[in-house]
Amino acid sequence: QVQLVESGGGLVQPGGSLRLSCAASGTFFRVTNMDWYRQAPGKQRELVASVTPGGSTSIADSVKGRLTISRDNVKNTAYLQINSLKPEDTAIYYCHATIERMIGDFSDIWGQGTQVTVSS
Repeated sequence: QVQLVESGGGLVQPGGSLRLSCAASGTFFRVTNMDWYRQAPGKQRELVASVTPGGSTSIADSVKGRLTISRDNVKNTAYLQINSLKPEDTAIYYCHATIERMIGDFSDIWGQGTQVTVSS
């Protein structure tokens, strides 16, 4: 079974930093795009960052300049570095990936989410 396991969330003071990790595990051919979404209380889930297998990235305008996404293809792991954290960054952060289980057989996989709380 293929799964994504996130880690790195927690309680941080405003202005602090966090690095979230998302590791794909199981049996599969390859991991294609990896993304980070977040969902704040009472709001819809929103896409904040994406990274392709080749390392090309895209960041949502609302967080540009404070978030960096990267990946390690050997470890099948994506990272989200969040700097200058603000209370409005408080949300559950979800990892998403499109995984090619066998050649031509793609699946969208979600992680269980990791809570990030920004508060003094």
